[in-house]
Amino acid sequence: MKTHTTHTANSKYEPLTEFLLRQSGDLVRMSFDDIEQVIGAELPPSATHHRAWWSNNTENNVMTKAWKDAGFESENVDMKGRRVIFRRVGSDASRDTVAQSAKGDRHPLIGWMKGTLTIAEGVDLTQPADPEWGEAAYRDATLEDRK
Repeated sequence: MKTHTTHTANSKYEPLTEFLLRQSGDLVRMSFDDIEQVIGAELPPSATHHRAWWSNNTENNVMTKAWKDAGFESENVDMKGRRVIFRRVGSDASRDTVAQSAKGDRHPLIGWMKGTLTIAEGVDLTQPADPEWGEAAYRDATLEDRK
């Protein structure tokens, strides 16, 4: 496992680093309340109001360094449900996710209708399907009247 050179010493989030280092799994699911219990303090209001607070950018906030120092990245942040998943960087689970992304695999519903629609030759999709729709919408004013 890769060791990290940055440290969260003297940070109120250091207990989170220690907690994550002790985890054996590649995924650690935590509620915001769980995190507050681990660090012994409340999360700042920005953690519950701004999704960017949970980004993996270490310039964003001090707590990011805590999970990065432990070899994890945050993902699947549920602001409403107040939950987050930490995924171990370099784990098999992380490599699988990267491999799927590289193959272009997406959610199974993305593209599920591919091939079910055929555009007839000569149809211009940039034009209204029914040129008279504007007359109904604009009270008998034709497209030419509005120009």
